[in-house]
Amino acid sequence: MQARMTHPVKVLPDAMKAMLALSKAAQSGTVPETTHKLIHLRVSQINGCSLCVDMHARELKDAGEKDERIWGVGAWRESPYFSDAERAALALAECVTRLADRPDAVPDAVWDDAADHYDETELSSLLVSIAAINVWNRLNAATRQPAGSAW
Repeated sequence: MQARMTHPVKVLPDAMKAMLALSKAAQSGTVPETTHKLIHLRVSQINGCSLCVDMHARELKDAGEKDERIWGVGAWRESPYFSDAERAALALAECVTRLADRPDAVPDAVWDDAADHYDETELSSLLVSIAAINVWNRLNAATRQPAGSAW
């Protein structure tokens, strides 16, 4: 596959600065970096962003994550490799990514579970992180940025 165009954040340098600042802000709190990477991988899988799936799987591997956890992200509900807090973050990430898939975009049960594991600052961090990866996925998918082009 070949990209349709130069990546939009390269065409609009201020957009790159804004995206990097958003991602940095999202990850500045106490939510473990691994949790951010897991939700980035899962959201990227949902959105079909091959560049981000490739990149975030590699980041997890480079961070020392076991293959079973990386491979298991797509089936995290049936996988024994994730903590309850990670499961809550993954469920929240799926709902926020699939807003139009149900009448109640983020059901109370999903929100309450996440709130049981994360305080308001951490929930804010997760929500901004989920929003940021969704933006990256949309830019990459729309312009068909190929897997491996980030490396």
